[in-house]
Parts: sequence; C-alpha cells; structure tokens
Amino acid sequence: MSDFKLSTSLGRIGAMAAALLAPVVAFAQEAAPAAAEAAAAAAPAMTVDKGDTTWMLLSSALVLLMTVPGLALFYGGLVRAKNMLSVLMQVMMIAAVAMIIWVTYGYSLAFTDGGSLNSFIGGFSKLFLAGVDTTTLAESFSKGVAIPELTFVVFQMTFAAITPGLIIGAFAERIKFSAVILFTILWLTFIYFPMAHMVWFWGGPSAYDGPTGLIFGFGAIDFAGGTVVHINAGIAGLVGAIMVGKRTGFGKDMMAPHSMTLTMVGASLLWVGWFGFNAGSNLESNAYAALAMINTFVATAAAIVSWSIVETFARGKASMLGAASGAVAGLVVITPAAGFVGPMGAIVMGLIVSPVCYLFVTTVKNKFGYDDTADVFGVHGIGGIVGALLTGVFVNPALGGAGIVDYSTADFAAGYAGTATQVWAQAKGVIVTVLWSGIGSAIIYKIVDIIVGLRVSVEAEREGLDLSSHGEAAYHS
Repeated sequence: MSDFKLSTSLGRIGAMAAALLAPVVAFAQEAAPAAAEAAAAAAPAMTVDKGDTTWMLLSSALVLLMTVPGLALFYGGLVRAKNMLSVLMQVMMIAAVAMIIWVTYGYSLAFTDGGSLNSFIGGFSKLFLAGVDTTTLAESFSKGVAIPELTFVVFQMTFAAITPGLIIGAFAERIKFSAVILFTILWLTFIYFPMAHMVWFWGGPSAYDGPTGLIFGFGAIDFAGGTVVHINAGIAGLVGAIMVGKRTGFGKDMMAPHSMTLTMVGASLLWVGWFGFNAGSNLESNAYAALAMINTFVATAAAIVSWSIVETFARGKASMLGAASGAVAGLVVITPAAGFVGPMGAIVMGLIVSPVCYLFVTTVKNKFGYDDTADVFGVHGIGGIVGALLTGVFVNPALGGAGIVDYSTADFAAGYAGTATQVWAQAKGVIVTVLWSGIGSAIIYKIVDIIVGLRVSVEAEREGLDLSSHGEAAYHS
C-alpha cells in the first residue's frame, strides 16, 4: 500500500472516529465540572505559587525546544544530505501526533489509578481530559504544594512528544514515513504510557501510602526519565535497527554525517532544553530545581571532556562528533539522578558514562554489525542504564546526595537504605524497562511491517527519503 493510499484511508478512518467519538467527548466535557467538584471536595487544601507555575510553563517550552528544533537538527546533521528533510519531518510529526494522543487518552493511562491493573497502567477516568480544568491541581513533591493540573499535563506531554522521536535516529534513512507514524501511535499506547505509569504514578506526599506503579513500588527513583525516556527509547531503537535492517550500502558506501555544524547546533539546543527536562521535573521552583540545574551543567561538561579524552587516546584526535555525543551521554546519565545527587557525584557520573558509551558505539556496534544510524542505543540506552544504576550509588548523603525521602515521617526525613539495597531497586527498574520495551517494541514493529511495511524500496532509499517520501529537498544547489 502506498503512503498516499494509507494517508487517504487514515483520513477517512479519522473522520469516522471523530464522528463516533463526538458524543463521548461531549459527555466528558459535561461530566468534567461534576468530577472536578468531587475531587476538590476530597482533596486536602493546596497552595499554588505563581513562581512554580511560571517555572513549569517555561520548562515545558524548553522541552519542546529539545524536540523541535533541537533533536531534529541533531539527527538531521548526522544523516546524509538527501535524508535531512525526512528526519526533520519525522521528528515534527511524531511530536504533533504524540500531543494529540496525550490529551486524548495518554495522560489518563499514565497518571490515573488503573484499579486491578494499576501496577502496569492507569485507567480511563481522565479520558479526553475529563475532570481536568483551570481549577484542578496536581501536587508537587512537597505536601500541600501544587501546580495547576493543566500545567502538569502540558509538561508531561512534552516528554511523550520527544521520546518516540529519539527512537527514529536508530533506523533513519530507510524507514517509511507511514511506518513511523503508525509505530509512534502504537508504541506510545502500549510501551510509553505504561512505562510512565509504572515509574512515576503515586499518590503524592498527601497520599504517599496509596497505590503506585510497579517500578515506583520497587523503591527505584528516576527524577526525569532515565528509564521512561532513555532506556525505553534506546532499547526500542536497537530492536528497530535490527528489524528494519541495515541501510543499503552499509559498510561499503560513504555514510558520514552531512553537517556537523547542524549537529552541534542541535546538541546545543538539546542541552539548553534539557534544563526544562531535568530541573522542571522538580515541579517547584526551589533549591532542588537549582540542584537539578547545576547537575545538568556539570555532568554534561564532564562527559564532553571525558569523551574527548577517550577519543584522543583511541584515535589520536578529539572530534566535534565525539564532543556532541559526549554532551548527549552526559545529559542522559544525569537525567534519572538530577535532583538526587550532589554536583560532585554528577561530575563523576559524567566522567564514567562517556567511556562506556564510546565502547558501545564503536566496538560493540561493529562487533555485532547492527546499523544504529545515530547511536540511539549506544548513547541513550546504555547511558540511561549507567545513569539509573549510578543514581542508586550517588543519592547516598555520604556522597553528597539528597537521600531517599521518607514521606511517612512528619518532616519528610531523608535516609539511605544502603548501596546494595538501592542499586538493586534501580536494577529491577532497568530490567523491567528493558524487557517491556524490548519485547513490546518487537511485537509492534512486526505489526507495523504487516500493515504498511517498515522499509522503503531500494530505489527510494538510494534516491533519498527527502524526495521519495516527501517530494521536496532540504537543500537546492
């Protein structure tokens, strides 16, 4: 089936679905005020600070900056010129599709009680944002402190928008545009939303003993998405690179990045936007947001230096591609730890992650022969795993960390159960993420391949996806 026919069919299906769902949307909108009043009556008194709200709205915009243009330019510079526009289009469309899905049913599946399935997934109580309006609140990590729920919805929406975009770097330059969109819809629904629920769903400080997601229940901590975003996307990218297959001419043709200038610009925008990603995950504008921010500075700086040193010893020269890769590795490794570790611990994490990622993007990838175009697995997957595990080490107050908050105490005292205990909790979270993403993504790729096919034709690939998939080019001579 051609992309044109698929687009026409999807358009008709979308129109029919909209007509069928219109009564449901109307009902949700009518039910929202009543549900909001009931929730407000049951909830404890909350304090909302305009400074917190402002910071979270700004953070949401910064995460969007990470996606478009940041991620799009970073990946775009890494591919050949004939595929530049296709990468830009894929990242932008993924973000747009994710935003619509998020407010339709994604937020509900990620951040509501799922009843008997609550360990793995939420429910449909906030389908179409039912009950969410300008009066409803979402509690932060301080008891009785909240932000408008719509602010929380927007912030988390940007996470859902960027995560599937990370995946496409693994099989760039040879996948169908229709396959990318269908994969995004299915992957968000069956992989991302459950993962977000398993890691981040809990009752908040005012209901700390309520039902939680599976990984949260392990005692695993993930400040800003080491598991939900980076390991999740990295594993899905690896599976995709294997199942989609190598690029035509891989290992024979020249496939160097066409513009390290744009890759550097993209990496820089990622770094700037990541402050919203990490420091915004604190949900408040306070000292812990500042902690997450300084950690995002220094861990990234350490990883850039570390990658360049390793590269100098390994190949005699430090490259701009290596520096950009080190920057992303540093950003990834500190993501789960941003608000939990001290600045010195963050520096050590940055120094450690680059040699490990360098090993995977050079030696391991070449050894096994998979074609991970933008090293999604080697940087995001491996960097996320290293970060998740090291978070369990450097959260220790004895090493400058913030400790694990005990919400059952009157003053929310922070403690540390010991390295073995916390690292094991982190490891269990990593294992679940790897299995959930790996197995689930493989099934979804197969479904997409059956429905629309994963790869473009050899002729289309040789011509370049800019022209063959979109009928336009990024550059004109």
